[in-house]
Amino acid sequence: MKVTVLVGSKSDLEIAEKVRSRLAEFGVPCVVEVASAHRNPEKVDRLANDPATDVFVCMAGMSAALPGVVAARTLRPVIGVPLHRGLGFDSLLSVVQMPPGIPVASVGLDAAENAALLATEILAMKYPELTAALERYRARWRDESAPAGRSSG
Repeated sequence: MKVTVLVGSKSDLEIAEKVRSRLAEFGVPCVVEVASAHRNPEKVDRLANDPATDVFVCMAGMSAALPGVVAARTLRPVIGVPLHRGLGFDSLLSVVQMPPGIPVASVGLDAAENAALLATEILAMKYPELTAALERYRARWRDESAPAGRSSG
């Protein structure tokens, strides 16, 4: 079981850390790599073909080509995290407007923790032990989100 997180530049590592941290809560191994679709295409190709990776989480700002480039090179699930740079619309549209045949799942701008949760849900189909961990997480989240003095039931 492994998630590979690819970021377009070192400046994205802070957001990538949120993915790694959330995955660690579920015991999901994760590696984070800096690999630009434009500046390091050979490295992106090598990483996209890693047979040990079950799910990719890719994040980049501006043109945000990285999720689509990885999706074009693998049959494994790819989750795109558009990054908020300026208005963030360029990154968002780049991730969600993929051509037919090259799907990329997308979460909201800078929504690294949701990407980690989606990756965990995908992994739970192959690794059922993650299902119970996800159920506990959701129950804890509901309890923390409940208004004071009210139960979550």
